[in-house]
Amino acid sequence: MPAGGFTTYARVNAIVTAVSVDSVVALGFVLGLRHATEADHLAAISTIVTERRSLLSPLLVGGLWGFGHTLSLLIAGVGVLLLRYQLTDGVAHALEACVGIMLVLLGANVLRTLMHRGASHSHDHTTTGSHSQAAVWLVARPLLVGMVHGLAGSAPLLLLTLTVVSSPLAAFSYIAVFGVGSMMGMAMMSVLLGLPARLTVKHFGGAHLAFRGAYGLFSVGLGFFIVYENGVLHRLFA
Repeated sequence: MPAGGFTTYARVNAIVTAVSVDSVVALGFVLGLRHATEADHLAAISTIVTERRSLLSPLLVGGLWGFGHTLSLLIAGVGVLLLRYQLTDGVAHALEACVGIMLVLLGANVLRTLMHRGASHSHDHTTTGSHSQAAVWLVARPLLVGMVHGLAGSAPLLLLTLTVVSSPLAAFSYIAVFGVGSMMGMAMMSVLLGLPARLTVKHFGGAHLAFRGAYGLFSVGLGFFIVYENGVLHRLFA
């Protein structure tokens, strides 16, 4: 599983069980901010924000990731809290393995782009159609990535929610506030991750390519580790 996936919630479980529902919901916002800094989240989003040169694009990417993440959590919440679907360990590890595969693909795409465009920092001459496709992909990719992360993170979050909140309304309020926190946290982290590439894209082409290459390698490496941890160590592929 990604670093901090289950352990993040385990650390606060003893605390939140002793406080009121209002406090739990408020704590959800703080945990949402914290959740955005998980290594697998940063690895995924870093492969996307470095492709964009606008200062506003990282905010959009981070916000879309957070929205997709929250949407998956709410859907999972309906299944677990209302329909009483049981999230087994096998399902949780399978979803985590999917995150690892996604990270490998995202990182590999960055490395492939760098190899095929030795001067990828230069301006491309694109048609109106390609601009439209790029705009759609700008929205769709972080949204889908966030949804995959949300599904993978739903098991520990919903497990914690069930242990501390008895009312379904309060539980969904907690998840929604958690989602808002994750959206804000990822938007801020996206800006920080995209800033080095943004500052080097015009005058320091070599440094720009190095930043993108490092993000791509980190994503691929972490992705393989997550697949190995969940697929081999937890015998998912056995």
